[in-house]
Amino acid sequence: MAALENKIDFVALISVTNANCNGDPLNGNRPRTDYNGMGEISDVCIKRKLRNRMQDMGYAIFVQSDDRCDDGCKSLSDRAAAATKGIKDRSIYAQTACEKWMDVRSFGQVFAFKSTDKNGVSVGVRGPVSIHQAVSISPVEIEEMQITKSVNGETGEKRASDTMGMKHFVRFGLYEIKGAINVQLAEKTGFTREDAAVIKECLRTLFVNDASSARPEGSMEVVKLYWWAHNCKDGQYSSAKVHRSVHVTPKNAEGLPQCVDDYEITLDELPGLTPEIIDGL
Repeated sequence: MAALENKIDFVALISVTNANCNGDPLNGNRPRTDYNGMGEISDVCIKRKLRNRMQDMGYAIFVQSDDRCDDGCKSLSDRAAAATKGIKDRSIYAQTACEKWMDVRSFGQVFAFKSTDKNGVSVGVRGPVSIHQAVSISPVEIEEMQITKSVNGETGEKRASDTMGMKHFVRFGLYEIKGAINVQLAEKTGFTREDAAVIKECLRTLFVNDASSARPEGSMEVVKLYWWAHNCKDGQYSSAKVHRSVHVTPKNAEGLPQCVDDYEITLDELPGLTPEIIDGL
């Protein structure tokens, strides 16, 4: 495994069509938006999808979804205890966790678990991969649809067509995901160049095996992935300047864009730093 020696920045453009890309549980599970009507996808949601893709690729993951559990552990505490049994030194505990789980050495993790023998765990790991919440380029239209039941849920119920609930979805939105990989933190967690390549592939294939009723197959797409590998540890430019070099503007000032082709995507030239431009799957 080769150590990571170059800072990395990345930007991914993803399109959402008639899908609920990230529901807000405090707002009736409506797609997240800010006060200006811009669509949002939380960084937690994005990392969940990345973890799922890592797991699909055969890597051990610490924060697993219950429906994807592959080791029989019923909680994070059980999973941590099984892998770090008898380890009391905090630095060795963190090192062991980073070596075992891909998501821990990528995103970091707080291990804070109670114990009946007064030997609880409190260990923090800072990960090198940081990801912003995704924000749409233009305001998004949120559509609502009432759904009704057509069968009885229990024997003896009178069949009725009472409203069962609501479905909310984004008509169309183009979202921008920004992120970076820090070399200094990568050295501490053991994150390698091979791990960075895994992150790149996970971003490229972000929505593989992610379909659901709220996100039908084909409704979520990675349009473009921009990947900058600097020539030094600290980076030739700040992450903010690199991220700002991607410009996505509507071609028509009137009305909301209805598809990716309604946008123009351009890049500012950064002398000495050229991105790898990758099409999504």
